[in-house]
Amino acid sequence: MLATPSQISNNSGMEYRELGRSGLRISVLTMGTMSFGGTGKFAYVGTTGVEEARRQIDMCLDAGVNLIDTADVYSSGLSEEIVGKAIEGRRDEVLLATKVRMPMGGGPNDAGLSRHHVISGAEASLRRLGTDHIDLYQVHEWDGRTPLEETLTALDHLVSSGKVRYVGVSNYAGWQLMKALGIADRLGLPRFVSQQIYYSLQARDAEYELIPAAVDQGLGVLVWSPLAGGLLSGRYRRGVQPSEGRQLTEWNEPPVRDQEQLYDTVDVLIDIAGQRGVSAAQVALAYLLGRPAVTSLVVGARTSEQLADNLAAAGLELSEEERARLDVVSRQPLLYPYWHQAATASDRLSPADLTLLGPHL
Repeated sequence: MLATPSQISNNSGMEYRELGRSGLRISVLTMGTMSFGGTGKFAYVGTTGVEEARRQIDMCLDAGVNLIDTADVYSSGLSEEIVGKAIEGRRDEVLLATKVRMPMGGGPNDAGLSRHHVISGAEASLRRLGTDHIDLYQVHEWDGRTPLEETLTALDHLVSSGKVRYVGVSNYAGWQLMKALGIADRLGLPRFVSQQIYYSLQARDAEYELIPAAVDQGLGVLVWSPLAGGLLSGRYRRGVQPSEGRQLTEWNEPPVRDQEQLYDTVDVLIDIAGQRGVSAAQVALAYLLGRPAVTSLVVGARTSEQLADNLAAAGLELSEEERARLDVVSRQPLLYPYWHQAATASDRLSPADLTLLGPHL
């Protein structure tokens, strides 16, 4: 198959996709670093130190991964520090993404998306990462107390000063995302090129609003926790008590709304994986890479072995029959107004509408 400008591969076999309507091409797998550091509550996720971080980054670079994602709040900045040390001397080989919004201290202005916190947060992240620019700077969560105009003008300042190349958003609701894009367009401010969202076979909530918005507005989609915090790894099955894993700790992200559907989904994953001679995790990742608007999956691991298994998913392509089985077992009901639109508006649906409604028509 001929490569297109938005979908190319390199000698490692890694595929690269354009990030939204930007000209930036990123690998379909992104290295996640929430496990780096392991202080406070983040110890539940992992405790990766500098040497293991270097080893994992080497693995990712060898596999063709070109984006590393972190956040200031991960282990109170320690994750960023470890990333900075681990890529020392090879900054030009990778793209760096980080985030701002969460509390970074006890002061009244140490959280949120005010001009003060956005700019000071970026400058602190630059120091910890040991770099002069952030390739993708993402607002980490909604701030309903700060005007979007203030947040967006602060991001504009960072872009204009060369400290940030692209801006993105994470964990916004559909209306919040569209409001931000509308203000950016009206005022001529930098537009979000991507959204980083939770999306997995365990919970496909993003398909109601966020995936259609990405298609309609030309946003890239980075997926955090594509294995649902390990729930889709194959270790968690009906009647089986796993010996280790995040879901045995106090870490409850993501929550499980329907445990029986989760077990049914894992059964299908394991069946397909057994037939293909791969892991259940690889099947779950490959499924997401074939979904509309998805650009890259943020994958992290406690161990190099887990990381190697996740990286192998970049080369796995599922059949239409396998995808259909996973669609059916993990499907969520149509909420209002979508069931009404499916019944009465099928003659005038856009490509964005069809990402959700298409299978129901």
